[in-house]
Amino acid sequence: MKIWPFGIGLEDRPLVVIVFLIMAEEENFYIQLSPKPTRFEPVTKVSNVFFDEAKRQVFAVRSGGATGVVVKGPDEKTSTSFRMEDKGTVLSIKFSPDMNILAVQRSHRTVEFINFVDSKVDNVEYSQSCKGKNTRIIGYNWTNDNEIVFITDHGIELYQVYPEKKSLKSLKSFSLSVNWFVYLSESSLLLLSSAPLGNIFNPFLFKQGVNIVKLPKFEVDLPVIPKPPKLSLLERDVSIGNIYGILYIIVLRHQPRGPSNKGAEVVLYQLQKESPAKKTDVLRLDMSGRFAVNVVDNLIVVHHQASKTSLIFDIKLPTQENDNYVNYHYPVLAPLPIKPFTLRVAGVPTAALPDATQVNCELYSPNWVVFQPNIIIDAKLGCLWHVCLKLEPLVTMIPDKCRLIDFLLLRTECKSVILRVCRQALVPGQQCNLATIARMFDKLNHVYRNYLEIEQNSQQVADAGMSRSVYKRPVRSQAVIDQSEMYTHVFSVFDDVKEIKYKFIVAVLVEYMRSLNHLQIPVQHYLYELVINTLVQNNCFYQLHQFLQYHVLSDSKPIACLLLSLEAVYPPAYQLALDMLKRVTTANEEIIEVLLSKNHLLQALRFLRTVGLVEGASARKFLEAALNTGDNSLFYTVFKFFEQRNMKLRGNAKFMPGEHCEKYVKRMEAIYGMKSISVSS
Repeated sequence: MKIWPFGIGLEDRPLVVIVFLIMAEEENFYIQLSPKPTRFEPVTKVSNVFFDEAKRQVFAVRSGGATGVVVKGPDEKTSTSFRMEDKGTVLSIKFSPDMNILAVQRSHRTVEFINFVDSKVDNVEYSQSCKGKNTRIIGYNWTNDNEIVFITDHGIELYQVYPEKKSLKSLKSFSLSVNWFVYLSESSLLLLSSAPLGNIFNPFLFKQGVNIVKLPKFEVDLPVIPKPPKLSLLERDVSIGNIYGILYIIVLRHQPRGPSNKGAEVVLYQLQKESPAKKTDVLRLDMSGRFAVNVVDNLIVVHHQASKTSLIFDIKLPTQENDNYVNYHYPVLAPLPIKPFTLRVAGVPTAALPDATQVNCELYSPNWVVFQPNIIIDAKLGCLWHVCLKLEPLVTMIPDKCRLIDFLLLRTECKSVILRVCRQALVPGQQCNLATIARMFDKLNHVYRNYLEIEQNSQQVADAGMSRSVYKRPVRSQAVIDQSEMYTHVFSVFDDVKEIKYKFIVAVLVEYMRSLNHLQIPVQHYLYELVINTLVQNNCFYQLHQFLQYHVLSDSKPIACLLLSLEAVYPPAYQLALDMLKRVTTANEEIIEVLLSKNHLLQALRFLRTVGLVEGASARKFLEAALNTGDNSLFYTVFKFFEQRNMKLRGNAKFMPGEHCEKYVKRMEAIYGMKSISVSS
C-alpha cells in the first residue's frame, strides 16, 4: 500500500508529548492495541503526515519541510529529524532501506532525491521524471538500498540510484495499464491492478541482481459487474498477507444488496510462482459495511466499523465446509470489540486544566487507517498502534478444549497458556473427561515428535561433518511442550490439589505415556516414578504388579532401583526389580551388586557364568562378601570358584598380587589348617 497522507485538519498547536496507557479492567477481549503507541504530530493547517509501510516510519512534514521533518520509526535508528527546502506540497516521502537517500514526490511526474551523509542533509537535490509525456506517477517504493521502482498509470520503471553522482539509471520497465497498486516490502512483492474493473492483477517480485520477476497474472472474481463497466475493485479492499509463511492476496468482497445477501466475504488467493494465483479460502463475515483487515500472529483480523467489533479467522483450523477447491471459514469466536483504553495526556497546566487529563480513545474511529500487517494509525490523535492478540481470555471463550489446543498451538508465546489449559483440565470442577484429555495429549505430542525429528536430522547432518548452516531447518511455528514441562507445570497439580482421586491421576498419567509410546517418544523415568509412587501411596500393589507384568511401565535401571526400595512394603518388588534388570541388557553390573547385597553369592556366580563375565569379575569383592556372611562353606565354594577361574585363565590357581587376595588366602588356611593356596609371586 502506498504512503497515505492524512487530510484531517486540527488546531495549529502541537499535541501532547507524554502519553501513558491506562489499562481497562480485565475483560473478555481477545484483541487489544499495543500499550505504548508511537506518537507523532497530527495533521494541522501547516503540516502533513505520511506513513511508509516498508520501514514503519511516520513522517510529520511542517511547511513543506522548511520548518522541520520529524521521523518516528520502530526504534532510535529509524527515527530522526531534519529540515529541507520548501519546494511545494509534499505528496509522498520515504527513506531508502539504509536511510542514506530520501525520496520526495512533489508532483505526479517527478521524484526528487536528497542524500544523507552521516545523518546530515545534503542540500543539493536531484530528480528523476517518469517516461512518457502523458504518464503520471501513482507511487514508488524502494526495492533495496540503491534501487527504486516508480509505479505509473502506464506500468513500472525500475531505476538504479547513484547518490555520489546524484543521478539515476533506468534498469528495466514494463508497460501495462495500472489503476492502483499494493506492495509488501518484506517479500518485495508488488501487485498491480489493471483492466476497467480493476480485477486483473499482475504480481512482480524484486530480487537483487535479478531485478524484476514477473509472475503469472490472475483475475479476481467479482460478485457483480456494473453496466457500463467501471472500476469496481479498489485499493482499500485489497492487501497482501504473509500467513503461515505463504503469500496470499487478501480481497474484501462486498455482496450486492438483495434478499439473498449473506454479507461480505474475505477471499484469499494463494500466490504461485509458475501458475496464476489460486483461490483457496473464503472467510464468511455475515455482515455488511466498511471493513479493514490486519494479519496478527497468522490470524486474519477483520474490523467492522458499523458494529465496532472485530472478528478473527484461522485458516489452519479444520473446516467442515469446502467444495474440493475452496475452504470456507467462519470466525473462531463471536465478534468482540477491541479492548477499551484511555490516554493520559500531560500538557501545559492551565487554570482550567491544572492536571493531566485522560482522553477516551474512540475505537473504530473514522480517523483510523489500517496498514499491514498489524498497524492502525489514528490521524487525529497522532498515534500509531500495533494490533495484539490476547490469548488468556480465549481459555474460557473456547469451550472445546481440543479445538482450543489446536488454536493455541499455532500461536506464538502460547506455551504458558497451553500449560494452564492442561492443568485446569485435571482440576475438579473444571475436569475434562479422559477421552478429551487423551486427545489433548496426542495433539501436544504430535508437535513434540515433529520437533524431535527435526533435531535428530539436524544432529545427523552435524555428525556427518557438515555445517549446520547447510541444513535448512523447518520454521518452528508451534510451541513444543516436552515431558519435563508437563511434569513440572501440569502434573504438579496432583500434589497441589489433594481432592483429585488417585485413580484419575493414574489414568491421566497412563494416557500421557500411551500417547508418547504411540508416537515413539521415549518416556522419561520420572513419569514412571510418579505412577509407581501414586500406586504405592494408595496400596495398589496388585495394579502395580500388573503394570509391570504387562509392560505398561517400561524397563529401565532407575525404575528397577525404585522397585528395590519398595521391598520393605511389597516384598515381590525385589524379584520384579531383578527381572527388570535382566531384561535391560546393560544392567549386568547392577544385577551382581543387587545379588551381593542380598548375600545371594551362588546366584551371582551362576549369573556371571550365564552372561560370560567370569574372567573380568573381581575375586576380592566376592570373597569379601562371602567372608562377611560368616558361612565357612559358602566362603570355601566362592574361593574354589575363583581358583578354578585362575587355573582356566593362567594355568595356575594362585591369585595375582594385583588382586589383593592375601587376606582371603590366610583366612582359608586358618579355617582348614592347611596351606592349600598361596599368592603368586
